[in-house]
Amino acid sequence: MDWQAIIDYDKELLLWFNGSQSLFLDSLVRTLTNGFTWVPLYLSLCFVVMRNNETARNILYVIGCAGLCILLAGTIDDEIVKPTVARWRPTHDPQIGMLVDVVDGYRGGSYGFFSAHASNTFSITIFFWWLMRSRLLTSAMVLWSLTNCWTRLYLGVHYPGDILVGLCWGFICGSVAFLVYRRITHDERRRYMPNDMNIPVGVLVITLLFALIKSSFA
Repeated sequence: MDWQAIIDYDKELLLWFNGSQSLFLDSLVRTLTNGFTWVPLYLSLCFVVMRNNETARNILYVIGCAGLCILLAGTIDDEIVKPTVARWRPTHDPQIGMLVDVVDGYRGGSYGFFSAHASNTFSITIFFWWLMRSRLLTSAMVLWSLTNCWTRLYLGVHYPGDILVGLCWGFICGSVAFLVYRRITHDERRRYMPNDMNIPVGVLVITLLFALIKSSFA
């Protein structure tokens, strides 16, 4: 396998996704990549969990395992993998750094392998997929995760390879977190009310509309 050819293609593909001449898209992407934008989504997921679990203990188990997703997916990446692998972010890469379209001066940290945005969002997506078994919610959250991945490419702070590995690691972390949840609760496929799935989906749609409207006035 020609790793250099793969790396070169990874860089070419990044430059295809990276940036534009649109101030609207620049503003939209900065809004979508900001973690605070998605706080209403997280709160709506917590609300659904509370509505569908009878005891505070079960609720805390779900929240704790969702936190485990972030611990495994993001913290391990940021604290261990990135400094160990030490692959430059495109914005800091000596080879193509000058070719990357930097948005509002944002370059991120020095190293970018792999994408914590990709692994964090996808681990949460996979955990709630296993937990709630809702096609509607899962489809919406996959869209949410991929939207976050696209923003990282647009901003030029991750290569597509960083994103792909992040998604794979996120899948593993979300699945492991659910296995931990099943092990400590012995929960045999608790049924979540289908109508409740509309709540986080609706919040996600409203958040996207908010980001679009906000960026149109930027």
